[in-house]
Amino acid sequence: MNERIVVGVDIGTTKVCAVVAAADDLNRINVLGVGVAHSEGLNRGVVVNIDKTVAAVQEAVGEAERSAGVEARSVYVGIAGDHIQSFQSRGVISSRNGEITQRDVDRLLEDTQHVAMPADRRILHVIPQEFIVDGQDGVADPIGMSGIRLEANVHIITGLVSAAKNVYRCIEKAGYEVADIVLEPLASSYAVLHEDEKAVGVALIDIGGGTTDIAVFEDKTIRHTAVVAVAGEKVTDDLRKGLGILDDQAERLKHQFGVALVDLVEEDQEITIPGIGGRPEKSIGQSTLAQIIQPRLEEIMEIVGIEIKRSGYGRHLSAGVVLTGGGSLIPGTAELASEVLGVEARIGTPLGLAGGLIEEVNDPIYATAVGLVLYGLRHETTESALLAVGVGGDGDTLVTKLAGRMKSWFDEL
Repeated sequence: MNERIVVGVDIGTTKVCAVVAAADDLNRINVLGVGVAHSEGLNRGVVVNIDKTVAAVQEAVGEAERSAGVEARSVYVGIAGDHIQSFQSRGVISSRNGEITQRDVDRLLEDTQHVAMPADRRILHVIPQEFIVDGQDGVADPIGMSGIRLEANVHIITGLVSAAKNVYRCIEKAGYEVADIVLEPLASSYAVLHEDEKAVGVALIDIGGGTTDIAVFEDKTIRHTAVVAVAGEKVTDDLRKGLGILDDQAERLKHQFGVALVDLVEEDQEITIPGIGGRPEKSIGQSTLAQIIQPRLEEIMEIVGIEIKRSGYGRHLSAGVVLTGGGSLIPGTAELASEVLGVEARIGTPLGLAGGLIEEVNDPIYATAVGLVLYGLRHETTESALLAVGVGGDGDTLVTKLAGRMKSWFDEL
């Protein structure tokens, strides 16, 4: 049985997660290994210390390799940060022989990228929204259709070249190749959203340590993406300042006793806080903790609400919102999101896995790493299928072009 093995690496602000998974001939996905390392080399999703990030990547991927019993050569890696921007674009071409082929679609998607952009930005993803064949709109897949004029509306996601180069450099210094750099909310969506949610309209909210990532879907297509630089670290920071304690003590309190809504605190249990610099310890109620946490989470949800409204799809979210990432683990976060955004909310954990270490990754903190693996497996399958039918002759598909072009930016260093 042929197994395709893929490694996903989520380089986060507070942790680096690595997941090794394999797909068999029936496309059943098994998680073979998982690794996590504490991360100190990023600030708000962007690499600020290469050496610390390299050490964390080596530790996380090494742990995943050991538990999987395999050696990784290339990895799919996530990118986030508030430098990420997205916009809509449109392209048009003429079909050469009256029947639309994969080569025509690739030419068209290439055409949509001819947009004026600052020198310090590059395209990360080109996501088709819809195709229009001879004026007939609403076409999801035009290949094989008869038509002369082919148009497309696409969603283009861009990032800073320097931020992408630093992620690339960290992976290479850690001893691995980059198979592809993937926007983190796009990766997370592969792991935690049901296909029917994407069809009727849903917003994914990934609350990490340094950034909150947003992706809005409708008609099975990503319609809007955004990255906001307010997330779980700010909650920890508020606790540290509000209670006069150390960072790691604030983080521990948040995990053990944190509640997102004051109204959800039933028994106001006493929590002992250690004194700083030899001062005596003191006690506070759990409701005091909630009173510090709730305003910051409300602020995050309000910013998310503004982004969803800006997308123009605010009234289309029949499936509401799905929360994931470490920040969604605070009890009451889904209830708070539902209250602020006025839609249904649920916590998203990785779906679609057949076997292996499923229990180990059944947690919102692994959403991006599992999503990167699912993205990698899907794209490798697509590429090999296209090569098998001889599309582009030498495999010159858009996916290959984009990956190749990204590699060329880094080779310029």
